[in-house]
Amino acid sequence: MIRLVLADDHPIVRAGLRALFELEPDLEVVAEAGTPDEAVRLAEREHPDVVLMDLQFGAHGASGGAEATRAIRGLAHPPYVLVLTNYDSDADILGAIEAGASGYLLKDAPPSELIAAVRAAAAGESALAPVIASRLLDRMRIPQTALSAREMEVLGYVAEGKTNAEIASALFLSETTVKSHLGHVFTKLGVTTRTAAVAEARERGILR
Repeated sequence: MIRLVLADDHPIVRAGLRALFELEPDLEVVAEAGTPDEAVRLAEREHPDVVLMDLQFGAHGASGGAEATRAIRGLAHPPYVLVLTNYDSDADILGAIEAGASGYLLKDAPPSELIAAVRAAAAGESALAPVIASRLLDRMRIPQTALSAREMEVLGYVAEGKTNAEIASALFLSETTVKSHLGHVFTKLGVTTRTAAVAEARERGILR
């Protein structure tokens, strides 16, 4: 039996997932979490095989799911984490995978694809939606124009209106390092201003 924890801040989404998994004889939902912190606690307490993790949890911000994933994968006996979300930007995908997610699916995936992904994740296999796998392959083919995870992190803060000093403080970097990352971002995106960088990144699907 594959034991599951559902982590999503929308009760109706959790209810739909539970109903879907209850139809499968080898899948059992043992707990539901509505916040990232609750997901980590339940992962530690219930010892599931897989945690289905959304990325954004209301007041917890856009990175709540990725941070919870990292915490869960850092447990003494960590379950696998399968991201199930609406977001498919490069920053979201790389952030989740770098946090330790075994797979990444979008919420519009067919039920059969989701169930297969849960079983694959429980077996320790990678479970990437075709569109996600394609995005990652594209990044590998054109690495010279692809932003690094850190560059996307810096650009994400720029998109929130943070100053270089605020970004440096949040990421425990020097302002000089932040400026260096921004310089690389400008070069790769072919822009010269912060506003243009954010607009171009959104146009390319790098940021939400």
